[in-house]
Amino acid sequence: MTPSDEFGGTLSGAQVLVIDDEPGMRNFLVKILEPRVKRVSGAGSPAEATRALDEHHFDLVILDNIMPGGTGLDWVTEQRRRGFFADTILITAYADLETAIAALRAGVSDFVLKPFRANQILGAMARTLDRKNLRRDNLLLRRELHAGAGAGKLLGASPALAEVRGLLDRLAPLPTPVLFTGESGTGKELAARQLHGLSDRAEKPFVAVNCAAIAVDRIVPELFGTVEGDGRLKPGLLLLADGGTLFLDEVAQMPETLQAALLRVLEDQKIRPDGAEREIPLNLRFLFATNADLASAVAAGRFRADLYHRVNVMRIEMPPLRERSEDIVELAALFMRQFATTLGMPGLALDEETLLKLRRYDWPGNVRELKNLIERSVILGGFPDEFAGHGAVTGAQAIENLDLVVQRHVLHVLDLCDGNRAEAARRLGVSRKTIDRKVTAWAE
Repeated sequence: MTPSDEFGGTLSGAQVLVIDDEPGMRNFLVKILEPRVKRVSGAGSPAEATRALDEHHFDLVILDNIMPGGTGLDWVTEQRRRGFFADTILITAYADLETAIAALRAGVSDFVLKPFRANQILGAMARTLDRKNLRRDNLLLRRELHAGAGAGKLLGASPALAEVRGLLDRLAPLPTPVLFTGESGTGKELAARQLHGLSDRAEKPFVAVNCAAIAVDRIVPELFGTVEGDGRLKPGLLLLADGGTLFLDEVAQMPETLQAALLRVLEDQKIRPDGAEREIPLNLRFLFATNADLASAVAAGRFRADLYHRVNVMRIEMPPLRERSEDIVELAALFMRQFATTLGMPGLALDEETLLKLRRYDWPGNVRELKNLIERSVILGGFPDEFAGHGAVTGAQAIENLDLVVQRHVLHVLDLCDGNRAEAARRLGVSRKTIDRKVTAWAE
């Protein structure tokens, strides 16, 4: 196996700075790294390296310890105070205990003894980046578990949802910010996760932030990170999401201080952690969500107009459940299976009468309300009276009865609309042609 085959997947997205005053060693390292990493730069002195850090972000620094004017460890220690957070691999010919202790204190991730082979330095780089990614993934996983978030997909075959899926497919390969709007419980975060999963960032983090849940005094450390007393960076959510997607929910409730800070991040794609001298470049796709009218919030002075225009580039309106009632059967069946399994309790029969009542209900809480109803009903061993039916249906009879449920519901909506097929189609979230076709089939 070649070094490229063995380490390519780990190193391919890395930006690396090589610091060595010996041109031969510096050029050797740059040459072996160029085909394997995203970007590699070389610096022949600490001063040149400092200028490179001021201009660019690096994930990894490979540093010679013995250089004119001081040691590499002295340089690292000084840069940590200024806001240098990249992982560092030290190259040294002297692996004494004193050097090892000094390297640990300076925050060096690994060191490689001279002389070394190419696969040794590549292996050290891969190990360092793997540890970094593992720490990040563990932090984000614990946060997701604590928040109760999870993966999933948009379910349903309604025209309203098909339109949303079409927009997601179209926007997935683009870096454009997207604003998800709609009532609470319509699946805005689920749609955002699906957009991330369809994009070329799918293997990178998806970080969801509820803007309304962040205390004002915690905004900076929570989102931007902070430099601790020992000079080490405690990364914020923006940096943890680097390379992936940041989803900001409830943006209408964003505090004014965060609005101003976020506007600068959107414009510059850079952040400055609290206590740092340097800004850190980011590579982020921003997605936003709100169930409020942002335009009204701007008019009322609660939301910055300049931020609104940056957020509202592309908008996806998530349809309420009452406008896609044909999806309720699939959703109810899915939630019933999920809760019967996770709770270890028998599922309930979704008979014809129950399904009809579920479809006739207005669902002000949308999909979230339906999910909560199914969970509560499984726990209690029965549906509430307003949804309870009589008798289970299975197999071919179930399919036949579901068709009957659709027929009855469409005819019921037509009655409510005094036979106006266009209005009935609008309420049902289907096309007028669909109504015409079904009514014709039922009349035969």
